[in-house]
Amino acid sequence: MTFTQTSDPTIREYVENWQRLDVDEQLALFWFIYEEMGGAVTPAAPGASTVSPEIAQGLFQQVEQLSLDEQLQVQRDLINRRDTLICRQYGSLSETTKLLFWYLLAEGMNNSTIIPFPEDYQLSSNAENLFNQITELNFEQQITLFRDYVAPMGAEPRPGAEI
Repeated sequence: MTFTQTSDPTIREYVENWQRLDVDEQLALFWFIYEEMGGAVTPAAPGASTVSPEIAQGLFQQVEQLSLDEQLQVQRDLINRRDTLICRQYGSLSETTKLLFWYLLAEGMNNSTIIPFPEDYQLSSNAENLFNQITELNFEQQITLFRDYVAPMGAEPRPGAEI
């Protein structure tokens, strides 16, 4: 599972700070960012040349069929890079398809087919500061940041393993 990380030191720093948050805080930050700019991300992911919408949709549908607790666990497993079937499937996706998959999860949360985000959740001060920094980036930097964040998630597909 290889991915290209940007040479922009600011983006790398933000990704590293995001990854240092605990898993649920990382998910929360992703949700808050989606809420802030979700409509702008939509055209960026599906229109990219490396995106495979059918594959992202297929993986999303697997998650959608799980119980709410299992859906949340899949998201945690992806961030923690656990060796599960869904994480291996995710790990085999292109960076842009991974971004589209997370967008589909957020859309699913919006329409209640994926475990909803707690309405009363408050970001920690570290996550809130990072959120404010991310919203100050220009659109291209934000998309690069998201790709760099989602790319290393999941697990390396195993040779001969079912994916």
